[in-house]
Amino acid sequence: MDWTANLAYVVGLITTDGNLSKDGRHLIFVSKELEQIENFKTGLKINNKVGIKTGGYSGSGQCYYIQFSNVAIYNFLLSIGLMPNKTKILGKMDIPDNYFPDFLRGHLDGDGTTYSYWDKRWRSSFMLYMTFISASKEHLKWMKFNIFRLYGISGTLKFSGRSVYHLVFAKIASIKLINIVYYTQVKLFLSRKRFKILQALDIIKKVRRDVVMVAKHA
Repeated sequence: MDWTANLAYVVGLITTDGNLSKDGRHLIFVSKELEQIENFKTGLKINNKVGIKTGGYSGSGQCYYIQFSNVAIYNFLLSIGLMPNKTKILGKMDIPDNYFPDFLRGHLDGDGTTYSYWDKRWRSSFMLYMTFISASKEHLKWMKFNIFRLYGISGTLKFSGRSVYHLVFAKIASIKLINIVYYTQVKLFLSRKRFKILQALDIIKKVRRDVVMVAKHA
């Protein structure tokens, strides 16, 4: 398969919320957000039927899923470092440097998060953090290394105490990384998460004039 920005984004989604069957051909992707499923289909150029589950994802509520069989896609995913039952054993992956921002955006839209708040310890101090999440410490160590290698941005690896690790980027580092991940020509993203980021950056922009804004027309 030929790498594209959309494919790299989908690889990020599969890394967090996808599953490769042991049969060597079937894949399943699950999300609570239909937009995420549609982005997944767009990135892989597939038109399979979307199913709905209730009560089985994150313990409650409704979720969407898409399951399909494609040996070529399956083997491609194996070749870049994914595998069945990857949750705790995932490590390094073979992602082209020029598509790493798209991979990160998919990873963020899958299991990642951003959060922001006013820090009451200092006047006009609004905090912003970007966090990538995985049950595999080795996988996040690889991401941490590559983000620093490619962009010179340092993150902190933390253990949540619930068999989950967090790769955290604080205010300035998160702003730099956000502008790399959401570059101007970006096509696929989860609107809810991007809107939340734009809201936070709008607040920071009012406090700090040197903050570079994410392109709103992206």
